[in-house]
Amino acid sequence: MTNLDLPPKKPIEPSDLQKPDYYINRELSLLEFNKRVLAQALDENVPLLERLNYLCISCSNLDEFYEIRVAGITQLASIDPNATGFDGLSPNEQLALIAHNAHNLVAEQYRVLNDVLIPKLQEENIRFIRRNDWTEAQHQWLQDYFNEQLLPILTPVGLDSAHPFPRILNKSLNFIISLTGKDAFGRNSGRAILQAPRSLPRIIQFTPDETQSSPHDFVFLSSILHAFVGELFHGMTVKGCYQFRVTRNSDLYVNDDAIDDLLQAVQGELAMRNYGDEVRLEIDANCPEETVSFLLERFEMTQDRLFLVDGPVNLNRLQAIIAMVDRPDLKFAPFKPVTPPQLSRNKDIFAAIKRHDILLHHPFEAFNPVVEFIRQAATSPDVLAIKQTLYRTGANSPIVAALIKAARAGKEVTVVIELRARFDEKDNISLAAKLQEAAVHVVYGVVGYKTHAKMCLVLKREGKELINYVHLGTGNYHPKTALLYTDYGLFSCDKELGDDVRRVFVQLTSLGKVRKLNKLLESPFTMHSGIIEKIEREIEHALAGREAKIIIKVNAIIEEQMIQALYRASQAGVKIHLIVRGICSLRPGIPGISANIKVRSIIGRFLEHSRVYAFANNGDWDVYAASADLMNRNMFQRVEACFPIESKRLKKRVLHDLAIYLEDNCQSWLLQADGNYTPVNCPPEQARIQAQSVLLQEIQGS
Repeated sequence: MTNLDLPPKKPIEPSDLQKPDYYINRELSLLEFNKRVLAQALDENVPLLERLNYLCISCSNLDEFYEIRVAGITQLASIDPNATGFDGLSPNEQLALIAHNAHNLVAEQYRVLNDVLIPKLQEENIRFIRRNDWTEAQHQWLQDYFNEQLLPILTPVGLDSAHPFPRILNKSLNFIISLTGKDAFGRNSGRAILQAPRSLPRIIQFTPDETQSSPHDFVFLSSILHAFVGELFHGMTVKGCYQFRVTRNSDLYVNDDAIDDLLQAVQGELAMRNYGDEVRLEIDANCPEETVSFLLERFEMTQDRLFLVDGPVNLNRLQAIIAMVDRPDLKFAPFKPVTPPQLSRNKDIFAAIKRHDILLHHPFEAFNPVVEFIRQAATSPDVLAIKQTLYRTGANSPIVAALIKAARAGKEVTVVIELRARFDEKDNISLAAKLQEAAVHVVYGVVGYKTHAKMCLVLKREGKELINYVHLGTGNYHPKTALLYTDYGLFSCDKELGDDVRRVFVQLTSLGKVRKLNKLLESPFTMHSGIIEKIEREIEHALAGREAKIIIKVNAIIEEQMIQALYRASQAGVKIHLIVRGICSLRPGIPGISANIKVRSIIGRFLEHSRVYAFANNGDWDVYAASADLMNRNMFQRVEACFPIESKRLKKRVLHDLAIYLEDNCQSWLLQADGNYTPVNCPPEQARIQAQSVLLQEIQGS
């Protein structure tokens, strides 16, 4: 008997489901996710340069973790040190556990780089040449490079009473330099700071002809600066030069109750992002203890925030190598997303949608039909209005170009832009200005609630009727990420669904109340209660001996009431499969509580981003896709859209996709009751099933 075949029990009272032991801390769960990403760098089945990419992604993720999550917990510790979440941990207890796990993770990152990837790259004649190994020709070439390309723009700062310690930009590359000898004014100098401008490449490729180097020989910028930094301090002697990097609080704080102009408030906060409170300090492991102590004191840091690293302080910049090395054999094989036959055969996208609903599964299927949908709307004389939400779109977006074209053609174009899409705020401010110049009606959503829903509505006159054509998605309107993230997008002209989308847009622009929606579930109003109702229905089916099953695929599960509802369903005998890419606070496999729940995470070539909620309903499956995860912010602090997949054909397809994910035995990890994840290893006698590859092959072959 498996843990998904246990007999049903009467659900226990909600109050009994609030024990802290039943929940996994979200921050520790997020660190576990980064461990799974890093594990891809060790997977021999992954092409070598892609393994390097996974290492960089794990480092980039950790940067954001400290910038946002650790920064927030640190603030909470100073405001309310006794505050606890449903996992029972205080802020300081969380910080202590985070420090322990993060230090282990960073140590593993550098071990993977130094002991695994660099030797593997050398075997492929991709080399990082250390200073001690430079040939005479390389040394001369680098000295010329330093004098011509670096020296003119470097600004060293000698530290004294007239030269205070400079402001250090968030995540910038810096050097602390120990000096002896008298400066130009006859004084003894002790230390200097050198900041590497962000415009400088962190990895430099040798010119083979001039240096007699191999085509893929590289050197770190830090190595060049170490070698020639003495040129900046004539008459003095450089005793030591050590890299360091500071990570700062990068979360924007906008007081929704005290602002008159959201755009102005966000612009003001952006100016300060690079100078938030310090939350982490990375220093070259060879740095003397005295200098380390000096930096710790300068940044008011404690030892738990200090990371002494054996290599470059910013491994993220190693990603540049992937584009610089032309070795297709060391990268994922290229693929071309497929355009579904009903769209490739019919050039009129509205006619195709009118025939029946169309579901796109990116990146296996092309994102171009979404762009074409808006392009055709912009040029059709029968289209009267276009309404769209934009969260992240990317620079030079073809969708934005189409919206501008539509507005200039005299159509009513309304765009809801979320200014506070984290780390895309500056781009979205520029985007808003560009749209407004073209007479597009631009609003910034609702103060206090991020607009995260992915919706586009086209109103088209056909005869005497006004038809609502809609696109609803689980991912952003971003052509580039549509090649990297798995997402669903639905085209439909269903009248009730179109009316729902239109009402939500009216709500976002007028701020008026929405009458009851026909089919959409919307956060912060009906999505949370709607999903709980469907879980409760599965409980009723299970207790009555009928078919009861739940499959949920999301990026994160944190929201306490939802977790408790799933615990009650497990106790009632509902079979529950959760596919959770990242954070999962639900603890599966607890006898009597969650024994009927399995949680798996898929880490593969594409970032699993689609959100799907499927309920067996005694064989008459209800299937929804959504922009929202099961997180407090998605349920109560954002505007989100959860839309039904009603076509039997499309519903069957989504359930088939989910079944493939549940069969994955190559890139799947199972969450254990103790909070750790174990990889699902394919037994020798079984066929390897890699879900993303299977889906790609199925769609490419269709």
